[in-house]
Amino acid sequence: ELKADHIACVFDAKGKTFRDEMYSEYKAHRSPMPEDLVKQIEPIHAMVKALGWPVLMVSGVEADDVIGTLACQATQAGWETIISTGDKDLAQLVNSSVTLINTMTNEKLDIDGVIEKFGVPPERIVDYLSIIGDTVDNVPGVPKAGPKTANKWLAEFGDLDKLMANADQVKGVVGENLRNSLEWLPQARQLITVKTDCDLSSHLPGLDDLHAKPEDAPLLRELFERYAFKTWLRDVEKQLGGVAPEASGGFDLAGSPIKNSSEEDVKADTKKFGPTATEATTALSQETMDLQGAIAKHYECVVDEVALDRWIKKIEGAELTAVDTETTSLDALAAEIVGISLCVTSGEACYIPVAHRNGEAQLSRELVLARLKPWLESALYLKVGQNLKYDSHIFANYNITLQGIAFDTMLESYVLESHMPHNMDNLAERHL
Repeated sequence: ELKADHIACVFDAKGKTFRDEMYSEYKAHRSPMPEDLVKQIEPIHAMVKALGWPVLMVSGVEADDVIGTLACQATQAGWETIISTGDKDLAQLVNSSVTLINTMTNEKLDIDGVIEKFGVPPERIVDYLSIIGDTVDNVPGVPKAGPKTANKWLAEFGDLDKLMANADQVKGVVGENLRNSLEWLPQARQLITVKTDCDLSSHLPGLDDLHAKPEDAPLLRELFERYAFKTWLRDVEKQLGGVAPEASGGFDLAGSPIKNSSEEDVKADTKKFGPTATEATTALSQETMDLQGAIAKHYECVVDEVALDRWIKKIEGAELTAVDTETTSLDALAAEIVGISLCVTSGEACYIPVAHRNGEAQLSRELVLARLKPWLESALYLKVGQNLKYDSHIFANYNITLQGIAFDTMLESYVLESHMPHNMDNLAERHL
């Protein structure tokens, strides 16, 4: 969505960095990278390069430092820079020419955005993080000093140096903690400060070399076929003017072998994952009409045993049923079920209230769960849902083992659109 004249994708290089040498506990609390994730790194690098992106990995420093150096050089050259990241540390790089965008949340941080989010301007982010610490990187701050305290101190004293110089003026336990941290704070600041002067000469002759190269479509086809990226494979096949071959050993999220691309498959994927840019207006209009037709159909609130039995017969005869729980908490261990939703096809769904505090009569939770348990625990009845891991935990609280999960829309979104938000509201906005 964002056009650029120059681009770069930066990864951490293997090995230790100067921060590890400076502080032995830096990131020491992190578990080793899982082997399954390690195996994905090289394929990701290969795909990014095949897409035409320059890739940078510089030993001895972190990816953040390389990004900081590039952003600084771009600012000096008079360029506008956008950094795609969710890392709060990089807020220190924001200026009138540098903006952060988190593609997972669509959050945009310019100077005003940084102030609104953190309560301090970009030039005070390092001081702010030094005070509160960085738990992600295992960099301690001042004990008991949180964001509000950091904002208060920086507003009163101006910056970290002046705060340390006037530490004796800070009262209470947190003031004592500040004085006990005076020797540590300069080191914390060094660890948190993103370098902007890395030597990139052996990796990059100059900024003008950061231009996108043409995509290597044959290599992309090979990679997408090897790793069973079906939708992307179809896209690159269109560029090459061919038909996507069957992906050896590939399976879709429902566990079915990936088939050859066909007109019917493309239509199915368009309906499932959203229209292409050229089809957007027509598809949106048609899907809106479909949705309006669906709303005119049958939605039911089940409040008696006759209706419950009728719906049990429906779901036992359905090829696939969407199931969802309404609960009292996002904490699966503490949550209690207050209702269950079922849907067997577009426009035909029900809600079964079981523990609402007010409203019309409702069936007891015990009765409903007892009647639904055989269906919920049968692998013969296929189910779909959004974040069914959560619902599985909820049902487990009532001694029900959820079986027959065909696929999960949240997992599907994570695999196919990893750069986008995965909650139901965002999925509906993108695909309905």
